[in-house]
Amino acid sequence: MRRLFLTLCSMLASCRLAGLLIAADPENLTVQGISDPSIRVPVSLDGFSGEALSALRFDLEVAGFEVVPSDRAMLIISGSTASSLIGRVTDRAKTSLLAKEYTGGSPRLQAHTFADDIVALLPGRRGIARTKIAFKAETGRNSEIYLADYDGYNPTPVTQDNTITRDPAWVPGRRMLYYMSYRNGATVISSHDLATGARRKVAAYGGTSGSPAVSPDGRFVAMISSKSGSPDLYVANADGSGLRQLTQTPQAESSPCWSPDGQTLCFTSGTRLYLINANGGSMRSLATGMPGKQTEPDWSPDGRTIAFTVEGGGFDLCVVPAGGGSATRLVAGEDPSWAPNSRTLIFTRRVGGRRVLSLLDVPTKQVKDVRQLSGSCSQPGWAR
Repeated sequence: MRRLFLTLCSMLASCRLAGLLIAADPENLTVQGISDPSIRVPVSLDGFSGEALSALRFDLEVAGFEVVPSDRAMLIISGSTASSLIGRVTDRAKTSLLAKEYTGGSPRLQAHTFADDIVALLPGRRGIARTKIAFKAETGRNSEIYLADYDGYNPTPVTQDNTITRDPAWVPGRRMLYYMSYRNGATVISSHDLATGARRKVAAYGGTSGSPAVSPDGRFVAMISSKSGSPDLYVANADGSGLRQLTQTPQAESSPCWSPDGQTLCFTSGTRLYLINANGGSMRSLATGMPGKQTEPDWSPDGRTIAFTVEGGGFDLCVVPAGGGSATRLVAGEDPSWAPNSRTLIFTRRVGGRRVLSLLDVPTKQVKDVRQLSGSCSQPGWAR
């Protein structure tokens, strides 16, 4: 057993996985976690085919894994696909870590479920392969709101307004969206229950109203409105009643988002990010140390980090500690939205004359494009 343990340690060093923790038990060796999230975990795939294989590979690469030949893999993933998906995971010592049959649904759904179970083998990580996104899709001069799986498959139109419809925002924990659309020359913020199809007007004040953001408990909606002149930040009850104005500045406010505890809003005023108590009060600048126009903040579900877009000759994604500090530039892109795991971002990339949606594994910087519609897609929002 001591010889086996030394052999495993040597394998870890050769794979640059010095952070991999191994629980040495006389009868069992199991992967317990990885201390350095920026190291991609090498895995091999064998026995899968078709749609299941492509989905499984995509899911794992988005989650921070790297698919390699079996002689370089730390985890050996094998199985088969027929009427069901049979999946197995072992370590290099051939210790079984997971063995399960996945039935029901499509091969893609079975692969997503297996991928999430693989991710869960690493403590502290959460699979996102079965989550949903909403986004804006351009249809000529108009745009509509769409719903899709996180990888862009199974796109479904939510609206068919034949006008400019934008700014989709999820109600946390519910199959419900808020968004803005132009109707009769004015902007209207609506709520849309995806389960029943019920759609209700929330805000229509004349001028412009948009950028709805729903509080974590679903009780309130923040928005930007120019009802008093300059676009300012407002908060209302979820049905639009009880409207309260939080800012009154000569600059244009935009892009509000909520802290996970529902106590604070982050937003753009002019060219900088600011924080304000959700009940009102003084604006506080969020220090980032990043030059350029800062906009489109999104607060990670774990409360630690705010992602945002910086514009300065181009568009880049950045992250900054939620309490402020030195921001880190990640990749070229805009419109960031955090996944429920607080590790992955969906964002928009500009490619030629169109916009495409992409996924970023923040620690490893791995980028994967989602399946695209024919036109430009932007403003993605991740269901949490």
